[in-house]
Amino acid sequence: MTQALRQLHKFGGSSLADPECYRRVADILAEYSDSNDLIVVSAAGKTTNQLILWLEQLAKDGRQAHETLLSLRSYQQQLIEALIVQPTAELLIQQLHDDLATIARYGENIITPADRGTIQGFGEVWSARLLAALLSQRDLATKDVDSRLFLRAEHAAQPEVDSRISKPLLQQQLAQHSHHRIVITGFMAQNTQGETVLLGRNGSDYSATIIGALADVAKVTIWSDVAGVYSADPRKVNDACLLPLLRLDEASELARLAAPVLHSRTLQPVAQSAIDLMLRCSHQPESGSTRVERVLASGRGAKIVSSLDDVCLIEVDVPRGMDVEHVREEIERLLSRHQLTPLAQSLEQSKGRIMLAYTREVVNGVLNLLQDSGTPAELRLREGFSMVAAVGAGVINNPVHCHGFYQQLKGLPVEFMTEAESGLSLVAVLRQVETERLVKDIHQALFQAQKRVGLVLCGKGNIGSRWLELFEREKVALEKRHGLSFTLIGVLDSRRQWVNFDGIEPQLALTQFEQEAVEYRDDELFSQIGNADYDDVIVLDVTASCELLKRYPEIAEHGLHLISSNKVAGSASSQDYHAVIDAFAKSSRHWLYNATVGAGLPVNHTVRDLRESGDQIIAVSGIFSGTLSWLFQQYDGSVPFSELVEQAWQQGLTEPDPRHDLDGSDVMRKLVILARESGLEIEPEQVKVESLVPLELASLSVEQFFEQAGLLDEILAERLESAREEEKVLRYVARLDRHGKAHVGVEALAQEHALANLLPCDNIFAIESHWYRDNPLVIRGPGAGRDVTAGALLSDINRLAALL
Repeated sequence: MTQALRQLHKFGGSSLADPECYRRVADILAEYSDSNDLIVVSAAGKTTNQLILWLEQLAKDGRQAHETLLSLRSYQQQLIEALIVQPTAELLIQQLHDDLATIARYGENIITPADRGTIQGFGEVWSARLLAALLSQRDLATKDVDSRLFLRAEHAAQPEVDSRISKPLLQQQLAQHSHHRIVITGFMAQNTQGETVLLGRNGSDYSATIIGALADVAKVTIWSDVAGVYSADPRKVNDACLLPLLRLDEASELARLAAPVLHSRTLQPVAQSAIDLMLRCSHQPESGSTRVERVLASGRGAKIVSSLDDVCLIEVDVPRGMDVEHVREEIERLLSRHQLTPLAQSLEQSKGRIMLAYTREVVNGVLNLLQDSGTPAELRLREGFSMVAAVGAGVINNPVHCHGFYQQLKGLPVEFMTEAESGLSLVAVLRQVETERLVKDIHQALFQAQKRVGLVLCGKGNIGSRWLELFEREKVALEKRHGLSFTLIGVLDSRRQWVNFDGIEPQLALTQFEQEAVEYRDDELFSQIGNADYDDVIVLDVTASCELLKRYPEIAEHGLHLISSNKVAGSASSQDYHAVIDAFAKSSRHWLYNATVGAGLPVNHTVRDLRESGDQIIAVSGIFSGTLSWLFQQYDGSVPFSELVEQAWQQGLTEPDPRHDLDGSDVMRKLVILARESGLEIEPEQVKVESLVPLELASLSVEQFFEQAGLLDEILAERLESAREEEKVLRYVARLDRHGKAHVGVEALAQEHALANLLPCDNIFAIESHWYRDNPLVIRGPGAGRDVTAGALLSDINRLAALL
């Protein structure tokens, strides 16, 4: 058995802030990591800030410095005591006390810059040591490793890890600790003099991706307190949406503009390697994610509105007679060499002035660099500015987004506006304003335009053809209701596809399919659809295909939504079912499947809503098959059962192969789906199923089945006669009790029984719960037929449109 490709997981300080956070991280690693994975950690909570505070207090007030160190000891010791059992806890506490004594001894002498780096790095050491102990305690073989053993870098404004020296040193560590998870300290490297070199702002994220590149990992996942990149800061914009996919160049531009979720140095190793980068939330692992992809599909405009509140300007006034453009180029080369590219820059030729925008954190370093370089110009630092930006490939070529961005800045104190040379952003620098309201307004102006939704129909049989008719009739109302545009862009069968991103007329989808469709390769189908120039794409599965079920996770991974009337996935094994659930959760896509049970009846919705509202489902029973409902309502002995089956088949009331109704598998699947919606873990094999199909008929073709269907009559005639003697009728009933026991089959019911008195094709679902224990909640209505199933699909499109 080959070992899984190594991955790296990075956890920030907010993910390790308290014992519950540590336990959550351990749970994540138990579920999402393998035995050879790497883990990079930051200092827990505000530990690094406290160490910096201690250094500052040391020169001012020794008593306060001592109290800060005591507070740090208390915080770290409480983490150990809450998480680790003896005797390991005592060992960790002793190591902590030794480290704090070392820190205190530093304070007895003059602290050098090298000492400061060592002191600030203790937080990462404590985090790595504690997490490794916690994982080992959970029987996950783990070692903690100090990154200074292998990462080599020299002091600089933005220290760069020397990959040539660092890689063989890391390989030694990996070989030494094979078959172990390795928890590595973030934020730190070591120079040739053996001094600690701190890797700067977001240094732990940078060390994670550079270590990932050096170790040739397949994927780096950065776990933090947010699920990924949003269309705006969700704390400022309530309707900001998570972006499941983000181009690498867009991510780099966002990082260049100092967005807190990403840093440009973090992305450098990703751009220079084959690493996949994921951003996920450690507090809610299934709340979605952002995957940074290196594929450069065509950009359509802005995706993100970003802002900064504390921006500084460096004004460079070039003396008269000098070439302003030449000076600008020289400065640009200097800044690029030191990785200090400005957030934005402006050139005013008439005034001979260059303006460079930076965060307060780095502006003094830039100013010193320019002064030391002998730049032949007058330099002036100005404070009190804000910045807003619209980021996305193609934004400067999108007239709607450009107009919306500039319109929102009218009347505001704009210092200058600029378009990135890369075409990836529009940036405005303003004298300091309240950016929260401005970001909301820009976000609304850019993204309130009508979204384009593409629809792909898988299956063009009875239900598919009826859905096409319904969609054509309801399209205008659907678009008006939701403010979205809906376009049919694909029709598929089991072998061929007709995909047209310009749109397919619903009334022509079937008549022209034969001449337009081409055979497709399985490995390219959904990737092609995933690249469609639409804001969202919805796949509708109206087949009964088991093969398509296997591709449900792939549909999610390509950023597509799914609506199913196909019952296979919802009633598959728990492993396959949860794989689908997880795939859609991780990609922040939606999978809706109300049409799988009760056709147009809101059964799944109701059961799920009850459970999510705090109720608990106790039992479910009823007649779940519109086909079998119709058959047994008609079956009174006057017409042979086999003839009724053929009538139902001709009217489109059965599956294409009616044995899928008669063998109870359809009812079984619906019962499994409802059980899972009720919160029960159940396998299809646990449902006791009575099949009406004799073994002799099971393996025949559909035509042969109808030729020999008289065998059905012999079996059921006897059951009917027995029921009549007791003044009862036959019905095919599904039952799930409070203990999770489930069965489906023919029952003889009293003629006045609620399940015995339905209209032909009606389904009835009786839901017992804590709230509806004495008087079950009953849902009743047509449960079979092309019209109601097509309507259920459209209902799910409405639901999904509301979510979008």
